Amino acid sequence: MTVIKPRVLKGFRDFLPDAEITRSSLVRELEQVFALFGFVPIDTPVLEYADILLGKGGGETDKQVYRFLDHGDRDVAMRFDLTVPFARFMAEHVDELYLPFRRYHIAKVWRGENTQRGRYREFMQCDFDIVGTDSGSADADILLTAAKAMLRLDVGEFSIRINHRALFNRFLEHIGASARSTEILRTVDKLEKIGFENAFEKLSKLLGMQLADDILSFIKKEESFEATLEKMIGFCDKNDFQAQSARDRLLEIMEYVAAAGFENRIMLDPSITRGLDYYTGMVVETSLGALPEIGSVCSGGRYDELASLYTERRMPGVGASIGLDRLIAALETIGKIDKSIISTQILIMNQEKGNVGKVATSELHALAARLRDAGFSCEVFPEEKKTLAQYTYAERKHIPLALFTNSAKGPYNIRILAERRNIECLDFDSLCKFIRNFLNVQT
Repeated sequence: MTVIKPRVLKGFRDFLPDAEITRSSLVRELEQVFALFGFVPIDTPVLEYADILLGKGGGETDKQVYRFLDHGDRDVAMRFDLTVPFARFMAEHVDELYLPFRRYHIAKVWRGENTQRGRYREFMQCDFDIVGTDSGSADADILLTAAKAMLRLDVGEFSIRINHRALFNRFLEHIGASARSTEILRTVDKLEKIGFENAFEKLSKLLGMQLADDILSFIKKEESFEATLEKMIGFCDKNDFQAQSARDRLLEIMEYVAAAGFENRIMLDPSITRGLDYYTGMVVETSLGALPEIGSVCSGGRYDELASLYTERRMPGVGASIGLDRLIAALETIGKIDKSIISTQILIMNQEKGNVGKVATSELHALAARLRDAGFSCEVFPEEKKTLAQYTYAERKHIPLALFTNSAKGPYNIRILAERRNIECLDFDSLCKFIRNFLNVQT
């Protein structure tokens, strides 16, 4: 028989227990943050009709999507983010929901992009959105949620950079470059990857040297939020109502952010444009101080017109997405991931036959049930093996305690594996007290 070589596709990964436990732990932390801000969970299908996903994704998105004909010859695609399916979800279910609607969605997405550190073709996103309001308060809540999430995950120094797409669009209109806005936005969106010189070269070929210089001057940051904003307004027509409205919105957002005590976490960056076409207002990206080269770990913005692809009902929205797998890669690099997360707290040793005081396996399971009822995670070693083999198993699984007993009713001998030290507990109550105290000290 020919053995098939086990392998996975490039850009796809298996998750071994330690990695999956880490990811699950971070997801739980994020869910708790989302709940603090009133977000509720939803889910949508992995597969959608291609026209649903690609109706307004932009040319670059079209190249990255996994698209095919299914067995019914339907043109389908795998979701490349969670925002576009959410717009379809809202259009389809709005009458069953309440507005404004706050949702979070944690699920896998797929993009056929180039693989590198922190970038994969199958990865998990954590999205949070507020739909049914176009208020600056909702915009601020997205920023505050992102900031709270970064603090909760202990990412170290981070900066949340924001901009307003209308300001950039009105600037392009003012200098007569709006007809090439898509190409310009794509180039500016890649500024951190390609640098100013390459960006200038690309923009010069597209528009000429003078306009390229104007654009790069426009997106240069000043020392403060206010100074940057006033410089941006100075590049626009002073009578442009849309530009002034965008300015007022950014000031309003910062007022709310400052009231919540997070003004030092948010900065105005005119180079933040977001490449996707559906953003219409505030846009946001989040970078880590220790690893700016890994790119944004939380990005998004306002997309007031996105749901109009699927309904005539206006549903303004704002949201952001945390790239969880990219964030985990960053946290591993800066040493913020605990590689020894405990899943089982106690291993109940199954002694070999012939040992003095050998306890029947059924009694060990009875003891395990009592420990679980007391709130401890434990497992009975399933085979009667040498003590060293069971110790080795426990240490590889990061189990801190091994429990011996000659009777399910006690006394109990518990071994602290990291210290190679044994403790005797006379009865079940004293056993539980010791374990609880030990685990509290460890955590």
